[in-house]
Amino acid sequence: MQLRHDPTFFAATRCLPADRRPALYALYGYVRGADDIADDTTLNGERRTALDRWQAELEEGLERGRSDHPVVGALVDAGPRFGMKIELLPRYMDSMRSDCDEPVRMASQDELDHYMEGTATVGPVAAPLLNASGDAVDGLARLGVALQLTNFIRDVRVDWEMGRIYLPGLVEEDLDRSAATHRLREHVAQQVARARALFSESESLGDSLPASMRPGVKVARAVYSGVLDRVERNTYDVLGASMKARPWDAVRAMARSRAS
Repeated sequence: MQLRHDPTFFAATRCLPADRRPALYALYGYVRGADDIADDTTLNGERRTALDRWQAELEEGLERGRSDHPVVGALVDAGPRFGMKIELLPRYMDSMRSDCDEPVRMASQDELDHYMEGTATVGPVAAPLLNASGDAVDGLARLGVALQLTNFIRDVRVDWEMGRIYLPGLVEEDLDRSAATHRLREHVAQQVARARALFSESESLGDSLPASMRPGVKVARAVYSGVLDRVERNTYDVLGASMKARPWDAVRAMARSRAS
């Protein structure tokens, strides 16, 4: 699942010790499942109900110590075994529920930050898998916000096709064009600068982690920073050419992380 949907995180996970990977795959599967529900237009007005069921499936599984659902069952097994902070996941689910609003419009930076801080709880949830504690946990959360913001910058066009506007200041009339207006470019440039600052704030994270855990973090940071590079080279026009990372970007980043 991770390889198919997100080759960057698959590559980053492959850099971790083998005994930690299945637990991270399970966590990814669960949050990806929630994301897929929030994006499933065939569910119409039932998406919030489906998210509630998905959250209840995990909570009930944790109470029983097992689940018949393969993804939830894997997380129920891995969570307690590695001391993962599963109790933080409802905050992630709250952000997914906000994706069910019609239409999705982030009216302010504070509203966007609240959303991203919810999705970034995945980092602290996974912190025990990386042997992260103290400042390193905060660093994982900041890195998570940087990654999410980069996704929103990269996917402005795709999100608009789904009727969603995440970046404050973007207006519908600009998004309906085939090329970015000066106004749109200015707003995107501001968010790129903010993402750069967040990546910079998380740079010390590597030094806070055991050596065996650092390559995966380096891969994620390198690939997503490359997305920002591409946006800048395209003069912040995120409506034209695709800004997505290419599959070989993750492979190169993984090779460099192992060599360093």
